[in-house]
Amino acid sequence: MRTCKPLAAAAGVGAVVVMAALFAAPPAAQARVTKIVIDKKVSPAFPLKDGGFQSFGAAGQYETIAGRAYGELDPADPRNAVIQDIQLAPKNAGGKVEYVAAFFLVKPIDMSKASGLLWHDVPNRGRRVVIPGTERNAGDVGLSSGWQGDNAGNTAPGADNDWVTVPVAKNPDGSPVTGQVLGRIVNRSGANSQPLIVQTNPLPYKPVTRDTSKATLVSRTHETIEGVVSGERTIPATDWAWAKCGGEHPPFPGTPDDNHICLKNGFDPKLLYQVVFTAKDPYVLGVGFAAFRDVGTFFKYAKQDDAGTANPLMDGGGIRWTISRGRSQSGNFLRGFLHLGFNQDEAGKQVYDGAWPIIAGRRIGMNFRWAQPDGVLELYQAGSEGPQWWVPWPDKVRGLPARSILDRCNANKTCPKVIEHFGSAEVWGLKLTPEWVGTSADADIPLPPNVRRYYIPSTAHGGGTGGFNTSLAGSTLPPPDCPGNNYGAALLNANPLPHTQTYNALRFHFRNWVMQDVAPPPSRYPTLADKHLVDATKEAMGFQALPGLPPTIPGKFINPVLDYDFGSQFNYSDASGVPTVAPPKIKRVIRMLVPRVNADGNELGGVPVVLHDAPLGTYLGWNITAGGERPFHAGQICNYAGGMIPFAKTQAERMANNDPRLSLEERYGTHEGYINTVRAAAQIAVIQGFLLQADADNLIKQATESNVLR
Repeated sequence: MRTCKPLAAAAGVGAVVVMAALFAAPPAAQARVTKIVIDKKVSPAFPLKDGGFQSFGAAGQYETIAGRAYGELDPADPRNAVIQDIQLAPKNAGGKVEYVAAFFLVKPIDMSKASGLLWHDVPNRGRRVVIPGTERNAGDVGLSSGWQGDNAGNTAPGADNDWVTVPVAKNPDGSPVTGQVLGRIVNRSGANSQPLIVQTNPLPYKPVTRDTSKATLVSRTHETIEGVVSGERTIPATDWAWAKCGGEHPPFPGTPDDNHICLKNGFDPKLLYQVVFTAKDPYVLGVGFAAFRDVGTFFKYAKQDDAGTANPLMDGGGIRWTISRGRSQSGNFLRGFLHLGFNQDEAGKQVYDGAWPIIAGRRIGMNFRWAQPDGVLELYQAGSEGPQWWVPWPDKVRGLPARSILDRCNANKTCPKVIEHFGSAEVWGLKLTPEWVGTSADADIPLPPNVRRYYIPSTAHGGGTGGFNTSLAGSTLPPPDCPGNNYGAALLNANPLPHTQTYNALRFHFRNWVMQDVAPPPSRYPTLADKHLVDATKEAMGFQALPGLPPTIPGKFINPVLDYDFGSQFNYSDASGVPTVAPPKIKRVIRMLVPRVNADGNELGGVPVVLHDAPLGTYLGWNITAGGERPFHAGQICNYAGGMIPFAKTQAERMANNDPRLSLEERYGTHEGYINTVRAAAQIAVIQGFLLQADADNLIKQATESNVLR
């Protein structure tokens, strides 16, 4: 029966309830989560369409539990002292810094039937993660909990997202902490006011004063991806206001508002607008790392909280292994989490046995004052500072010491097993390759035994929708929007090359590695040694002129790592401290490398993927920004969107389009010929461990039913 059981009224978000104490044993002194509150329990969960509830393998029916974890941190503990501004956070009577984190559990009703493995997923911008049916069929437990404490947009406390509330730093005398903050408005038009947005959520900081003479607003006609600016003009303080105007609001100067700018003469979509202002009340965002750690260690080790409320995972055997997992921005969080030493809890225990940063090639920029954790490495956004690699390696170009992401966990012997996997979009749009070859880009950086790296060639961010018909001329996927802050629209069709089947195989290997110590396949990615990693020029890549592409693209089209000057109070190895230069100055552009390509324009190196190895077109990890209604980035890389150019069906068609790539008929002959190629590609991927047999069978079935050469 489906139940939603409120147990006791309490203050909080929505209809908040407190779980009754189930154990009388003394509190777990080592758990830094001091109290958990259950807001909603659904048992059983996952209803069937025709009535009843799903049952998952030997684990049976599942339930979900949504709640909050109240925690406190000792600011003097070296494990917490790394948190920027923790000494400026308010303290409770015991001298501790407090936080509250939302969590969401997906677990078997009968925990004695659980596998003992917990996946601790990192929400992406507050979006709650629910483990899929495959993991429930295996008896695994899912935990999603908050970490992003800027409380802006979807990271603000709500009933169905995962959030954390962290303290605001104050000066020792109680006065506000202030500093310079940068905000940008891109591709906006009209007389109405426009919000300050970071990716998709509001800029989390507010001005000290709405006096526009105390801030600087400029417009720009152009920026390159290397940060070269053209046509910058300062807008007079009398011509703009911190306000909403137009529509339901009065005209300029409008209704005062700290997150909107009202422009007297309206916004020009051909321009970018940038404001630098003095903000107040920075969040102590690094507390989010500790909150994620403490929630993870509580559900792994603690029997109950300090009030005697039971850990709902401890009944029936508890949790034996945990893997933290995050995609994209959430994967960047995990890399930062490891780098700053948070895989050891305050009791000295290792928190996670495995860590899986997915399509995430940098550390999140979060543990510095005025951080904007929604940022995706657009111009002036931090995240590529310091070591991005897994073993100590010198950073001679930026003048930083030899360090690695794993330095702190190596020192206290709490490093997890790590799998990371990427696609081409991370190379082109998200500044990945210095992780492989350093800032000098002249040597392959080795991997330690506890890290596996897999590259999924020619794929978009997170992979595409898959399928075979999606690659055919006339039935291709429409162009995507460029990710980012209103960045623009893409010119080329979307890239359908999937990650799904590779991900399924890697999950199989990761479970076995953590639970049974069975090593996964060796790492597979392009390297300098195999000559698959080259400079980002058409000549070095071997990229031919293709129909639909400007002749210069993709030469020097990559979004590079920029070495920023954030000021002398910024720690460039840890990406901590206090930035004092806004916008930051660009000291240099770091050399970037990319995978070499074959005659079709598809990348060499990496793991086998059936659609890549039985191609129906050129699959690109990049796309081109179109003009239209959002023209500012026109002609530049479409942030981190992927693209695709299908093959012609016949030789006559390709000759008419001056297409150097063989047509479908020339390379496969018939529909059956293509199916045979798919079958052979699938067999190789299965043998090498990067495709499960069930997925291989399904791909062959899809190819058989497709319209390829019918």
